Amino acid sequence: MSLTAATLIPGLILLLLGLPLLAAGATVTAGLQAFPRSKNASFVCFGAGAAWFLYHIWNLSPADFGDYRVALFIGFTLIAILAFKCVPDFLAVRGVCILALLGAMPLLDAAYMQYTHPQRLWMVSLVYLVIVLALWIGTQPWRLRDFLGWLLARPGRPRCLGGVLAAYGLLLAVLAFTY
Repeated sequence: MSLTAATLIPGLILLLLGLPLLAAGATVTAGLQAFPRSKNASFVCFGAGAAWFLYHIWNLSPADFGDYRVALFIGFTLIAILAFKCVPDFLAVRGVCILALLGAMPLLDAAYMQYTHPQRLWMVSLVYLVIVLALWIGTQPWRLRDFLGWLLARPGRPRCLGGVLAAYGLLLAVLAFTY
């Protein structure tokens, strides 16, 4: 992945997250409140995260336990399937965290050793922040529910967060074309 794409993708994602929050309509509010325990979001987010993780397991090299990849693939597939039955609460939140952690690697790889482009640090800093948040929220997913409850308690808070996300996304989108 090029550094331009690696900077543009998070910028567009932030814009897609920030603009609906900036509008702060009733549909957005209802969707945010329902997201952490939504079965449909669980199937989409956790399913996509599990599929991407299993893809990485299937493509392990011999140096990375590749000799055992079939057993690992079967074991992790069973764990992913059983997660829907045994721990269905906040599975959508965990799925988003999985996607964030797996998506961080190609973004950071694109910026690796690109010292001639100091503006890459805007994207890299965001990615490291997302990694820390994904680890924290992935282990304590109810924190996202509590944060969303706090965020939606006053009508100005979603707009403020949406403005910050959209502005940072716009900054990244513009910086993507400066390399």
